[in-house]
Amino acid sequence: MPDRRPGTLIGMGAILLWATLAPLGVALDGVPPFLLTGAAFLIGGVFLMGALLVRGQPATRGFQATPLAWAIGVGGFFGYHAVYFTALKLLPPVDALLVINLWPLLIVLFSALLPGERLLPRHVVGALLGLGGTSLIVLGRGEIGGGGSLAGWLCALAAALIWSGYSILNRRFAAATSSDAVIGFCLATAVLSLAASLLVEQPVLPQGHGWAMLVLLGLGPVGLAFLLWDRGTKSGDIRVLGAAAYAGPLIGTLLLLVMGRAEPSWRLLLAALLIVGGSLLASGDLLGRRQES
Repeated sequence: MPDRRPGTLIGMGAILLWATLAPLGVALDGVPPFLLTGAAFLIGGVFLMGALLVRGQPATRGFQATPLAWAIGVGGFFGYHAVYFTALKLLPPVDALLVINLWPLLIVLFSALLPGERLLPRHVVGALLGLGGTSLIVLGRGEIGGGGSLAGWLCALAAALIWSGYSILNRRFAAATSSDAVIGFCLATAVLSLAASLLVEQPVLPQGHGWAMLVLLGLGPVGLAFLLWDRGTKSGDIRVLGAAAYAGPLIGTLLLLVMGRAEPSWRLLLAALLIVGGSLLASGDLLGRRQES
């Protein structure tokens, strides 16, 4: 078996970048979600294209992918955000996030369907601990509202299924596609998101330093993070990545704590213990000398 540690660590880089979504989002509050998504993916796609050209590669390399890889990539990027925002609109945010945050656990469970993967009890337990910790963080933002439309619950579940499905299918059917194709996926998602914004939103632009935050959002949590996740899901231990993904909300909350936008609590401490413990349990001997087959 090839050593999956490098790919796993690359994928964890994406999780760290996604953790900055919460503090960056504070400065961009009020910008409509599809407009924000479209602008961020446009910035990310242009940034990755620039990096490709600096490496001496032709621009066409960013669009070289099979039709199936295009469907998986764009379907994952745009499809996830579309149902995510719809769920948050139709349900109380806490309710929606509790369902949407099932995606890391689903990645761990669905990994059993991949050739050559062996799902162990510690992977499942680690992911469940992470889910419990993340749920504590979400519940700390408010109470469960209950109710909501059936369409909202279906959209929340669809978001969890789409992103976990994308991560598994990316490994199963698009592993031979260069990660540079993420450039094309980002740009296509930008076009679709901006088109959706024109149809359903009133445009509201960032104010003041919000423009700088938007650029940072496009460069890191969108552009670079999606490239790293692509590489991680293709060559890393996807079971470990699924469990470790629950660290993202924790790190994001800690950053808000440093910024004075959140309050320390026993709930947060317990969440940290559950998430870190679950990640370590699922990781097993990731940093050891031998990689488990």
